[in-house]
Amino acid sequence: MTTPPQDTGSARDLTQGLTQDFDPRAPETFTSAHALYKEMRSSCPVAHSTAYDGGFWALFRYEDVKRVLDGRALFTTSVQNTVPRFAFTGRRPPLHFDPPEHTAYRRVINRFFTRDRMAALEPRVRESAVQLLQPLIEAGEGDVSIDYAQKFPAHVFAAFFNLPTELAELIKEISAAYVAAIQIVDTDNVVRLSRRLYQIAQAVIDERRAHPLDPGHDLTSALMEAEYEGEPLPPDMVLGCVRQLLVTGMVAPSVFIGNMFVHLSGDPALADLLRADASRVPAAVEEFLRLYGPYRGMARTAREDVTIGGRLIRAGEPIALVYTSANRDERVFPDGETFRLDRPNLARHLAFGGGVHTCPGAPLARIMLVTTLAEALARTSAFEVSGEITMARWAEWGTNSVPMRFTAAAR
Repeated sequence: MTTPPQDTGSARDLTQGLTQDFDPRAPETFTSAHALYKEMRSSCPVAHSTAYDGGFWALFRYEDVKRVLDGRALFTTSVQNTVPRFAFTGRRPPLHFDPPEHTAYRRVINRFFTRDRMAALEPRVRESAVQLLQPLIEAGEGDVSIDYAQKFPAHVFAAFFNLPTELAELIKEISAAYVAAIQIVDTDNVVRLSRRLYQIAQAVIDERRAHPLDPGHDLTSALMEAEYEGEPLPPDMVLGCVRQLLVTGMVAPSVFIGNMFVHLSGDPALADLLRADASRVPAAVEEFLRLYGPYRGMARTAREDVTIGGRLIRAGEPIALVYTSANRDERVFPDGETFRLDRPNLARHLAFGGGVHTCPGAPLARIMLVTTLAEALARTSAFEVSGEITMARWAEWGTNSVPMRFTAAAR
C-alpha cells in the first residue's frame, strides 16, 4: 500500500474559517483539494458555495452523490448539468437530456465503444502513445502534461472519429481554450469558442454528407442516419451531439495522465513493481482513477424541494457531484486516501460518473491510460518530477503541467 505525497499543511489549516461554504476557485496544489474534501466529508458533506452566478450546492460523500445519480425522478440533467454553467450555445445530447430523449443518442454512441471495437483501435492508440512518449524519454526530460497528455487525445480521437490529425489537433487546441475560459467564467470567450466548435462539428457533418462513410464504422454517420420512434434525429440535435462528443473526450485525459506520473514519482517501488509485472497495470490505472479522477463539476438540478444530509435544497438549484471527493469516501473505500492495488470494491468508483449518464467513452479512456502507463514504464528505468506542478482549476481536477526527468531503460 502506498500513500500519495502530502503537503505539510493539515486539512483543518486549509479550511480555516470555513463554516458551511467553500470556495471552488481557491488556488490548489496537488494535494490541497483532497485534504479539503476529506475535511468536508466529515464536517460539511452537503455544502453551499456562492460562486458562479448565484451559487450552487456540492455533495462530498459517496452516498449522497449516488443518491442524486440514481434519483432521476428528483434530479434532472436537462436544466444545469455542470458547475459553472457553460451551455450557452445550445443543448447537446446526450448529456443535456434525460431519458427517454437521452436514450436515442446513447444507443447509437454505445455501439462504438464495444470491446471488439476498442480492441481493433488499440494498436493505433499504442502507436500514438509511443510516437509522443519516446522523444521525451530519449531527451531525458519533458513535461508529461504539456508535451504528451495535451497532445495524445487528439491523435486517438482522429483515429476514432475518422478525422484528419490536423483537424483533431485544432479541436484539441480550441477545446483547451474553451475549458480555460469556463474556469475563469469568461462568458464572452466561452460563447465565441463554443460557436467555433459548432462550426467544426457542422463541417464534419457536411463532409460526411458529401463523402459518405459506412455508418457501421463512423459515429458521425451513424448519428446522421439514426431514428427515434420512426423519425430521424433532429439535425440540430445531431449537430449538438457531434459537438459534444468531439470535445468531451479531449479534456479528461489531458488533466488526468500527469496525476499518475506525479504519484509514481513519489513511489518508485510501485513503479518498479508495475515494470516487473505489466499485467497489474490495468488495476493500477483503475486505482489511480479512483484516487485522482478529474470530474468534480458535473451537476444535476433539483426538480423539487429535497433534503440531503439535513439541508434543504430548493427546486431549480444546481448540485455539483464532487466525484473527486466521493471516490475517497472512507465509508465506502476504507483507507480511501491511500493507493491499494488490491482494493476489493474498486469497481464502485465514480471516476466516469454513474447511472444512465456514465461516460460512454470510458472503455476508450481506459485503453488510453493503460497504454500510456505501460509504455512509459517499459521504456524507462526511472522517472521523477523535476519542477513545479501546475494544477487545473474547477470544474476539472488534475495537472496542467508536470515537468519530468526520465531515465531510459536499457535496450
